Amino acid sequence: MANVILHSYWRSSSSYRVRLALALKKVPHEVSTVNLVAGEQKAEAYMKAKNPMGNVPCLIVDGEPFIESVAIIELLEDLYPEPALFPKNPKERAHVRALVEVINSGTQPFQNLSVLNRFDTEEAKKSWAASFIARGLGAFEALLEGTAKAGPFCCGDRVTVADVFLAPQVMGAVRFGVDLSAMPRLRRANDALLALPEIQAARPENQPDAPKT
Repeated sequence: MANVILHSYWRSSSSYRVRLALALKKVPHEVSTVNLVAGEQKAEAYMKAKNPMGNVPCLIVDGEPFIESVAIIELLEDLYPEPALFPKNPKERAHVRALVEVINSGTQPFQNLSVLNRFDTEEAKKSWAASFIARGLGAFEALLEGTAKAGPFCCGDRVTVADVFLAPQVMGAVRFGVDLSAMPRLRRANDALLALPEIQAARPENQPDAPKT
């Protein structure tokens, strides 16, 4: 069995994606926290040994680092094929990957800490992030409606990587005050995923570096 270590931050949506995939596939792993607010991801030692982009997540598998959440989850799919997070059917798989990219490249990057720090006020940060999240999740909802598949999850009765990317982005939507009331299909899929007992430990509030209230 591989030795797996995840370098992550509790509120990082990209880290949350990988935690969800690890949990769903029941992969034993350690967690090493990286404080993004304190700038630990920009430390020379971290960037040199873990991630030259200076961000999280970074997954260490048998001493070898892997970065970028899409690539990491595809690696986990190859190393731990069951339960599968990608459909076998090529067209269904392409649809799932499109949903992933709506979040991964079309929505989440606009709420990154490095982007928001370019704004002077909290109000400006929130307005910017909320506008892009609303646009991205609106497109996500439209794509879900277009498939009209029965089942509680994004693409039917089985969890896919689309659900894994959706849940962290819904968390971001709540954080930035985005109204999701007109997105019932999306909310149903998110609720179904978060109700699974195996993913409770992966939730942000259950991470060792999450603020204790």
